[in-house]
Amino acid sequence: MSSRRDIYKLLVIFAVLSVTFFGLGCVDSSSDEAGGAEENGTGAGPAEESSVLKVFHAGSLGVPFEELEQEFEGQHPGVDVQREAAGSAQSVRKITELGKQADILASADYNLIPAMMMPEYADWYAAFARNQIVIAYTNESMYSDEINADNWYEILRRPGVRYGFSNPNDDPCGYRTQMVTQLAEFYYDDTQIYDDLILDLTGMTATEENGTVMVHVPASEALAPDADKIMLRSMEVELSSALEMGEIDYFYIYRSVAVQHGFEFVELPADIDLSSIEYADNYKLVQVEMANGEVVTGTPIVYGVTIPTNAENPELATEFVKLLLEEPGQQIFIENGQPPIVPAFADGKESMPEEPQALVQ
Repeated sequence: MSSRRDIYKLLVIFAVLSVTFFGLGCVDSSSDEAGGAEENGTGAGPAEESSVLKVFHAGSLGVPFEELEQEFEGQHPGVDVQREAAGSAQSVRKITELGKQADILASADYNLIPAMMMPEYADWYAAFARNQIVIAYTNESMYSDEINADNWYEILRRPGVRYGFSNPNDDPCGYRTQMVTQLAEFYYDDTQIYDDLILDLTGMTATEENGTVMVHVPASEALAPDADKIMLRSMEVELSSALEMGEIDYFYIYRSVAVQHGFEFVELPADIDLSSIEYADNYKLVQVEMANGEVVTGTPIVYGVTIPTNAENPELATEFVKLLLEEPGQQIFIENGQPPIVPAFADGKESMPEEPQALVQ
């Protein structure tokens, strides 16, 4: 009995000592780590400890903005960049109509910022990158061994070929698809291209006056694409997986997205692909009227960024815009097949924060 009691006492003492030393060890360890982080300058400051930077951006900016996010979070420990991709018009409406807060708004069409946000929701924007529309495909697409810049519209016309584009009411790539296809009628001298590829297969209509064509887009619920030929989605990047899975053979997309996904693609003539300032007068021969009555005129593809007036973290947003416009950001866009505008040009420059203001013209 005596030995059992002794053993029991020893076990109790051991347990108490273990808990004590374990507790002291945890306290000392965390204190040392916190102190060390502060001494070495690697710990996040109290202002950034739980900071969130909300970024609303065009779907076609997904890959470069993911890389910008990684770079920014590396420079700002403790900051969580939360990105939300959608069609550019849809992203703007989240702020202007739904009352959502964002620290950054980046659009695939810079014109949407002055048209839909200024002056109430934004007082400046910077145009920072260009792009162009291409026809993307894979080696498994029907007639992939035949398609080129001279016959792409004939390939899309063929029976069994299925292609896609995004909703013009939600996404600039969608209304740019209408512009490119309508401009193709002028370039290839074929007045049936737009009718055959889009007008006769959807609920869209078109009128012409004084040499300018106006495409009319009905409400999204009234759009009725022929499912045997066309896949319509809210955002153009949603069609990428459909192409990869063989659900469609081709889709209209930005060159940068095609490059980022490793797709094959047809580069269209500069006269119609919305890439060149040289052909700006040609592009404006086509306009698109969305369901909400907004009219967009064909222009070269230029991306824009702003800090909305309701931003919760304008200081961090300023740092993000600065990164975007400086050489590291420019290099990210170059590597992703999307040429940056150097230097970026701005409207409302006097209202911009001081640091990014010095980076624009």
